[in-house]
Amino acid sequence: LSMQVAAASPVWITREDVPAEVVEKEREVYRGQLADQKKPAQVLDKIIEGKLGGFYAQVVLLDQPSIRDGSQTISQLITAYGAKTGENIQINRFVRFRVGDTE
Repeated sequence: LSMQVAAASPVWITREDVPAEVVEKEREVYRGQLADQKKPAQVLDKIIEGKLGGFYAQVVLLDQPSIRDGSQTISQLITAYGAKTGENIQINRFVRFRVGDTE
């Protein structure tokens, strides 16, 4: 998991951890991108939600594709490993250090 955090640079652990204002800002960006589309509002909403899924896959650890097996998300790997070991595995926090960072 430490390689995942180092390589993929997640910002949050779960979707629920992403502040509402960040999610709304992303939605606004997507609305702007789709402004010239002549589709019903419900279709545009589904497109926006799909784009949000891509956003989450970039910034949410549990939604990221594994760097070792891109066909599975980190959440799926944790669930599979938990089932295999019989343990309830949860990630509560992570820290990422980068060479050259001063904070």
